[in-house]
Amino acid sequence: MLKAPELLLPAGSLEKMHAAFDFGADAVYAGQPRYSLRARNNEFSTLDTLQQGIDGAHARGKSFFVASNIFPHNSKLKTYLNDMAPVIAMKPDALIMADPGLIMMVREKWPEVNVHLSVQANAVNWADVKFWQKMGLTRVILSRELSLDEIEEIKQRCPEMELEVFVHGALCIAYSGRCLLSGYFNHRDPNQGTCTNSCRWDYKVENATENETGDLQRIPVETIKFDFNKALEDANQSFSAMGDMPRHPLADRPYLVEEAGRPGSFMPILEDEHGTYIMNSKDLRAIEHVERLAKIGVDSLKVEGRTKSLYYVARTAQTYRRAIDDAVAGRPFNEQLLGELNGLANRGYTDGFYQRHHTQEHQNYMEGVSKAHRSQYVGNVLSVTDGWAEVEVKNRFSVGDQIEIIHPSGNEIVTLGEIRNKHNVAIDVIGGAGHKVRIPLNGKYDKALLARML
Repeated sequence: MLKAPELLLPAGSLEKMHAAFDFGADAVYAGQPRYSLRARNNEFSTLDTLQQGIDGAHARGKSFFVASNIFPHNSKLKTYLNDMAPVIAMKPDALIMADPGLIMMVREKWPEVNVHLSVQANAVNWADVKFWQKMGLTRVILSRELSLDEIEEIKQRCPEMELEVFVHGALCIAYSGRCLLSGYFNHRDPNQGTCTNSCRWDYKVENATENETGDLQRIPVETIKFDFNKALEDANQSFSAMGDMPRHPLADRPYLVEEAGRPGSFMPILEDEHGTYIMNSKDLRAIEHVERLAKIGVDSLKVEGRTKSLYYVARTAQTYRRAIDDAVAGRPFNEQLLGELNGLANRGYTDGFYQRHHTQEHQNYMEGVSKAHRSQYVGNVLSVTDGWAEVEVKNRFSVGDQIEIIHPSGNEIVTLGEIRNKHNVAIDVIGGAGHKVRIPLNGKYDKALLARML
């Protein structure tokens, strides 16, 4: 029988941790702001909260991993062991670490502690994994830049080492997170936990040309002649069976990038056969590869997103739990899961590097099934009394809408027949966030999340 991989979810708060467990996660990860890569929006900033998280996870028979994966400068080395001592005493199930120096210090002082190699360490081959195995680590989180075939070879050559891979969440434009954009623009170092997500700012691309001295000069938009529809038609016709296509002539020209917060400041950008390096990436969604990863023997499937919403945590936990259970039971992949994840806020989805080339037919297929179950998060059920649920509103919804009730006991789609405001007056529609309303709902759906079908 196929072994089920661990489902590992982010825990940015105690509420999100319990939601992850309620909806099917086996383990969560969190971190102290000073020594992890999430210094902002992190509820586990006090030892008391961290203790509650670890104890709460263990009480439910679940695992709690503490991220300690910064690349520290000298100043943080002075305080590291003293600051980590009370954390170690809480008995987390493992530390997630990247810096070899910190790993050495922890292994020397606390050899009994499990250490997982962070994705920040960029392990991309089996020799790398064997090295960390010799150093006493118990798990390696592989770099996001690996294909399924490469992961399989690593597992075959390192069968005793636990392997973990990312299956969902944001992708960095740098090598598995080792980015300098935020440090360059804002003097906030991503590798110290203070990333400002500069790669996801609102950039505009401007055309440029080289003058006689080799400097780039902006070309006004009105002087550029480019037929988008014709270019799209040509591109669609040029796909081959392996998904290759000729480069468009405009791809070889230099361009200038303007960020919305810095009008008039144009940065040169060039594209080669590997793409561009300053624009943000699509988000990772690899749920269609869960069965293959389980068959390879990957030990843990990880979702990124410690700063994401409660809805994000619940929906990803529930959806990937179903994919894992289906794979273990030998059931075929449920295409509806693609659409359920499409209801989350995202920048468009990609399966990253797991498959190097996709045909046009595959891309169109994935887009089609993704749109089959589109939804928008609209509210949290705070309580249910006498058949009426008090709902904290997150987005607009109306009487007559198809509402998906998302709950650990199972989901249900209902037609909303009535909404009552705080004065118990019937209304037809409720606007955006900041309101509380009541809707008729079965008591078994207490603490459910609500999504409007689009």
